Amino acid sequence: MILRNLFGRKPSAATRLYGAIVAAARQEKFYLNMGVPDTLDARFDMIVLHMFLVLDRLRGGNDKFRQELTDVFFADLDRTLREMGVGDLSVSKKIRPMAEAFAGRIQAYATATEKGDGEMVQALQRNVYSGENHVAAPQLLAWFKNCKLELSMVPVETLRNGELHSQ
Repeated sequence: MILRNLFGRKPSAATRLYGAIVAAARQEKFYLNMGVPDTLDARFDMIVLHMFLVLDRLRGGNDKFRQELTDVFFADLDRTLREMGVGDLSVSKKIRPMAEAFAGRIQAYATATEKGDGEMVQALQRNVYSGENHVAAPQLLAWFKNCKLELSMVPVETLRNGELHSQ
């Protein structure tokens, strides 16, 4: 126990799940095959899209884990900004618009999934493709719907254990 504390603890389930979300969001297929721009903004949007899918799957249960996952996301944004050289006093000024963007996108995706494919394509074009009427948006929508279906078959407990897929 003492040695584990000295050399670091096992990451929390939320941290492990967030790591899996980031890895999934960084898959080359989005950037090479689906026309997602390989920019900081688009990478942020892909992580948010993946976060939405997981948070949506976790909805209806204990919100404590959803909040912990969201907290890990924002801690990562904070760490990333600092690594990019943003000073301590400026980090919170940069995080605020990112938090607003996150909340807005989560709400937009929730509304769009209720309204149908046309609304979701518009949300993807507005967010992931920076307002561009991108030809690959329907392909990203197909991926989104398939991923949502696959996640619906993953037990919530698997996600709460920090894994995206059932073993």
